[in-house]
Amino acid sequence: MKKKLLSAVLSATMVASMLAGCGSSEPTQTTTDDKAATTEVKEEVKTDAPAADTSADTADTAATGKVYYLNFKPEQAQAWEALAAKYTEETGVEVSVQTAASGTYESTLKSEIAKTDAPTMFQVNGPVGLATWSDYCYDLAGTDVYAELKSDDFALKEGDAVKGLAYVVETYGIIYNADILNTYFGKDYAVVKSVEEINSFEQLKAVADSIQENADDLGVKGAFTSAGMDSSSDWRFKTHLANLPIYYEYQADGIGATDAIKGTYIDNYKAIWDLYITDSTCAPTVLSSKTGEDATAEFALGEAVFYQNGTWAYGDLSANGMADESLGMLPIYIGAEGEENQGLCTGSENYWCVNKNAPEEDIQATLDFMKWVVTSDAGCTALSGEMGFVCPFKAFDNYPATNPLINIANDYVSSGKKAVAWTFTTMPSEEWKNGVGSALLEYAQGTGDWDKVKEAFVEGWATEYSAVNN
Repeated sequence: MKKKLLSAVLSATMVASMLAGCGSSEPTQTTTDDKAATTEVKEEVKTDAPAADTSADTADTAATGKVYYLNFKPEQAQAWEALAAKYTEETGVEVSVQTAASGTYESTLKSEIAKTDAPTMFQVNGPVGLATWSDYCYDLAGTDVYAELKSDDFALKEGDAVKGLAYVVETYGIIYNADILNTYFGKDYAVVKSVEEINSFEQLKAVADSIQENADDLGVKGAFTSAGMDSSSDWRFKTHLANLPIYYEYQADGIGATDAIKGTYIDNYKAIWDLYITDSTCAPTVLSSKTGEDATAEFALGEAVFYQNGTWAYGDLSANGMADESLGMLPIYIGAEGEENQGLCTGSENYWCVNKNAPEEDIQATLDFMKWVVTSDAGCTALSGEMGFVCPFKAFDNYPATNPLINIANDYVSSGKKAVAWTFTTMPSEEWKNGVGSALLEYAQGTGDWDKVKEAFVEGWATEYSAVNN
C-alpha cells in the first residue's frame, strides 16, 4: 500500500509540475544547486512507453562515436566521472563529463553547445526550460532508454516527440538534527515534546524561538543555519522557498500556471523568511557573504537545528560526519490553511536530453551510454547508492537508494500527507528569481523594505512573463 500510494503521489506531482509549465517559455533554466535524490519510486508503475525500436540502437555506430555529458549536479561530479571511466573501460567508447559550477549551468550550456565538440547529452529543467532548448533535443521516442522509463509521467514531451527523460525524483523541506531536537524536547522550556507536534508554522516558530532563546544551554548558535544569499545558496530561498506561496496560490485558484501572480500568500512568505533570518546562526546583515557551504558546515557541526534543503544534501552531510539516525525532515510550513496535512516538496527538474545536432555516431553512442547507466549493475549502483538518486527507470526496483531522507519522504506519503508540487518550474525567468533574491537580501540587511520584495514578486512576474512570451 505504501508503494502504491507513493507511486500515485509521485505521478500526480510530476504531471502537475509538467502541466504547470505548459504554455510558458523561459530563456533560462532553473539553476538550483542540487540537491539529489528523494522519495522512493521502487514500486511497480505501468509503463506507457512503446516497445523499444532497436533498429537505430546498434553497437556498430556506437563503437565509432563518443559521449560528452554536461552534468548539472556539482555534488555528483566525481561519481559521474568514475562511472564514465568504467563505461569506457568496458566498451572502449570515449565518455567525457564536464560539470557546470553551481548556478552557472545555463550559461555553461549556451557556451558549450556552440562549440564544435558540443555536449551530446545535457539537461533541461522541465517544460519551461525545454522552450529554450527544444530545437536541440533529439526525439527519444522508440529508443531503448525511453523504453526503460517506468511511465510517460516522467517523459518530457512535445506532441508525440519525447524531448527529455526525468532521471531523478527529488524532495526538499526543513532537515533537522534529531539528536539536538530530542535533547530540546527533554528541557523544561520546550514548547513541544515530540517532532510530531511540529505540524504548522505556528508550532515551528514557537519551537525555533524557544531554541534561539536557549541556544547557549543547547550548545547551538541558532535554530536555523545561515540563509546565505550568494549564488551557492540563494536558490534555496528565491526558488525553493518561493515555491510555497506560489503553490498555495495555484491551489486556491485552481490553476497550474499564470501570466500574473497575485501574491496571495506573500505575507506568509515574509513570515517564514523572517523566521529564517532572525532565529539564525548569524545576523541578517551578513547574509550576502554566507554560502551554501557555510550552511552545510553549521548544520553538520551541530551549530543549528534546522536546515532548509533536500534529499540531495545527504551526501554532503554524511561526508561531514553526520549519522543517518541524526537526520530528519519537516515540511516547510508558512501558515497556510490546511498545512497540517502538507507533506514535503516533491518533483523533478532534471531531464536528460540528447543533442540532435551531434554526429550520428555520437548520438548513438550517447543513447547506448544512457541505456547502460539505467540498466547495468554499475550504473544503477552508482546512481542509487553513490549519488543517492531515486530514478524512475524499471531496473531501479532492485536498487533501493541508501539515502535515509528518502525513507522519511516515503513516511509522509504513506501517512496520507499531500506532497507539494514543484510549481517553481513555472517561474517566468531567471531574472524574476534574481529580482526576488535581491529584494530579499536588501530586506534582510535593512537596506530595503518588504514592499520591494512584493513588487519584485508580483510586478516582476508580469513584466518577465510578458518579456519572455512577447
